[in-house]
Amino acid sequence: MKKLFVVAALLLSFMSRAQSPKEVLYVGTYSTRGSEGVYVLEFDRANGSLKQLQTVSNAKSPSFLAIHPTGKYLYSVNEAAANSGGVSSYAIEAKTGKLTMMNQQSSYGRGPCHIAIDQTGKLAFVSNYGGGTFTVLPIQNDGKLGVATDTLKYEGKSAHAQRQEKPHIHSATISPNNRFVYVCDLGTDKVYIYEFDPASGKVKPAATPYVSVSPGSGPRHITIHPNGKFLYLAEELTSSVATFALNSKTGALTLIEDNVKTLPADFTGTNNTSADIHTDPKGRFLYQSNRGYNALAILSIAGDGKPTLIGQQPTEGKTPRNFLIDPKGEYAFAANQDTDNIVVYKVDGKTGKLTPTGNQIKVPAPVCLKLFTVK
Repeated sequence: MKKLFVVAALLLSFMSRAQSPKEVLYVGTYSTRGSEGVYVLEFDRANGSLKQLQTVSNAKSPSFLAIHPTGKYLYSVNEAAANSGGVSSYAIEAKTGKLTMMNQQSSYGRGPCHIAIDQTGKLAFVSNYGGGTFTVLPIQNDGKLGVATDTLKYEGKSAHAQRQEKPHIHSATISPNNRFVYVCDLGTDKVYIYEFDPASGKVKPAATPYVSVSPGSGPRHITIHPNGKFLYLAEELTSSVATFALNSKTGALTLIEDNVKTLPADFTGTNNTSADIHTDPKGRFLYQSNRGYNALAILSIAGDGKPTLIGQQPTEGKTPRNFLIDPKGEYAFAANQDTDNIVVYKVDGKTGKLTPTGNQIKVPAPVCLKLFTVK
């Protein structure tokens, strides 16, 4: 009888593993220290481990990535493309998650550093840091990228003489209702607000065309609270976060709180810049990566949307440019750009605390992470 129980337990364990959907982690990289391009890793949720499945050759620094809402395609900006930057499209193999490159288009600006796809899957929004431009690329029915339907060029500067000498468009974030796109300009301390039309691929300023933050802050990345009522802005140059109330009807942002510090009070270093920002799936905690201090800041979110710094989690490497909070709220992944490692953490949904699993994997110059479930 005991043997039957053991056999049954083993059978159930096998069936559970067989039925678990396969998950892959796509990694965008800089083309340095032997990086081959875009990396495809398999994630084992049972034990939190990662293993390499594939690399897709791209020598132009395929840094930031975005996944099409159908799950059939992936896109990368090619930050090191000569003259004007580039954007690549890849087909995702349904059963394995592996990638095949399809086509490339110009980003109509130097140094593209971010890409976002609207919820209809018809438009790709590309932020060109070096060129100070924001570009809209149409996505065709086969997933390939078309020629730009709109490109905006910006003017101005702000308080930081070296980093804000001109516009630097750093990211574009789409509103939950897919009507507005929020465009961060690190160079002028502004977040621009646009309405967009998926059919024409054109953007126009919203009724409130932009909001400003404190001079020298450096808007970089945005995350929107799961309830859709609050928007959080990572301020790169001041290592802080700004909180806004979001009006879903007009797209307008109203500043609630600016320059909430994400570094410890006793931090005395001067060489730190914030990078990425995300909430947990339930909207109870906010996380922000700090390069120099090399940790993920952990902030609790109150009912009025205001965040409060409650802790730090070292990233076990240098320059955590990008990180990812698992959509299920179980794991976090930190990409350390300058030590070539991706580190896996368990997330405590009650406290927000991140605990190292002991799992990490070597990938040259990782700068963007996207988790995908193979259907």
